[in-house]
Amino acid sequence: MSDEIKASQQLWTGNFYNEGIGSHDGLFDKLREECGVFGVFGHPESASLSYYGLHALQHRGQESAGICVANGESFSYYRNMGLVKEVFNNDNLSTLVGPSAIGHVRYSTSGESKLANAQPLVFKYRGGDLAIATNGNLHNAGEIKKELENQGSIFQTTSDTEVVAHLIARSKHDDIVLAVKEALLKVEGAYAFLFQTKDKLIAARDPHGLRPLVMGRLGNAYLFASESCAFDAVGGTYYRDVEPGELLVLDMKNNRLVEDRFAPINRRAICAMEYIYFARPDSDIDEINIHSARKRMGRQLALESFVDADIVTGVPDSSISAAIGFAEQTGIPYELGLIKNRYTGRTFIQPSQELREQGVKMKLSAVRSIVAGKRVVMIDDSIVRGTTSLRIVNMLREAGATEVHVRISSPPFKNPCFYGIDTPDRKELIAAQKSIEEIREAINADSLHFLSHDGLLNAIGRPSGELNRGHCTACFDNRYPTKITEEAEIGCGCD
Repeated sequence: MSDEIKASQQLWTGNFYNEGIGSHDGLFDKLREECGVFGVFGHPESASLSYYGLHALQHRGQESAGICVANGESFSYYRNMGLVKEVFNNDNLSTLVGPSAIGHVRYSTSGESKLANAQPLVFKYRGGDLAIATNGNLHNAGEIKKELENQGSIFQTTSDTEVVAHLIARSKHDDIVLAVKEALLKVEGAYAFLFQTKDKLIAARDPHGLRPLVMGRLGNAYLFASESCAFDAVGGTYYRDVEPGELLVLDMKNNRLVEDRFAPINRRAICAMEYIYFARPDSDIDEINIHSARKRMGRQLALESFVDADIVTGVPDSSISAAIGFAEQTGIPYELGLIKNRYTGRTFIQPSQELREQGVKMKLSAVRSIVAGKRVVMIDDSIVRGTTSLRIVNMLREAGATEVHVRISSPPFKNPCFYGIDTPDRKELIAAQKSIEEIREAINADSLHFLSHDGLLNAIGRPSGELNRGHCTACFDNRYPTKITEEAEIGCGCD
């Protein structure tokens, strides 16, 4: 059985088509989002604000959602599997009362997809109640967990976030801030943490700044989120990015913000894929708008790989901005040649084998009247295994496109990620196994070009002076900003 057929069969359960966990399924060979966090301090409607904030971050994780609220005396929390709108309702939100809240949407890059791993994780220890929500991945969590288990620790989940809770609980410090600092100095990887006690909220970002974390304001309240778009959803305003290695502490006793550090900045390395693919176009990361950066990627791609064509189209949604930039630079008209169906859900039918193989058409359609008889430039943000690109190119050809020229607004994706992005092992990454010409043949394109490494960094637009202009581009150039453990490499299937 071919890999493509196996991939398409993953979407069928019994007699119905299932859109798939996280909406990125075997048919859509995309990188999986990490997770999203949202925090509120100093607002009486913290739970409701968290609900709307998490809804704005839904693209970062669709497996589970949760909110934990503190009122100065105790916690109340609710979490479950599913989308934010499926998990929460008026009844359970009404039980979450207090001025401080942390929330989470999850896609499992570490740990199984089950309720026990849904965040925020809530623990009891000698200092009282502790809730933790995180975005990212700790690549030395396995080593630490083994050490802790040998010392008698018992783990209730398979999430590496629990490792941090155990380190805090075992700290010699009674002060939660000191205990958090000590724990964070022992873990390695990419992370944006929100910690909550009955009267404190603590935000921390890894020393490389790999995962995004921003701070906002809503009146006198403080907001934290993985992306600034979440502030717009609640009527808040962006204040600043949390700095790499920074620890921000809010305390109900004095209602003020304490700006602290647990580590110095250690080679700033913001994940380049946030700009290319993960973040919403209306978000700003490090004060750079995502839509504008993607348009510049498209313009640069056009400068590097112009091709004479009739229309430009982007693979929805993350490639639309780059496609607009490519069209503006070349003067070739931008058209909606591909349409995404956002409401597939579960379709109850008895699928034939042929229908299984054509399942991609339930989520994406080519507009025949637009592409028929046209030379099409198809813009996409990345190629992972190549299966999706092949299906979309063939879809455009079936709709009558006379030529399909594929342009990718990132360099070839050759290396797995260890920092909270779910990627295949290196053996499954088509760019690690084939030349660009071989990839072109594999996806049935008339031509293929990837954005250059320098072109990507220029397009994002962060100032020079730091390695890779302060980005992590390890998935393209194999230059990881942290030491990768042997266990992590084995788990990722790397050579």
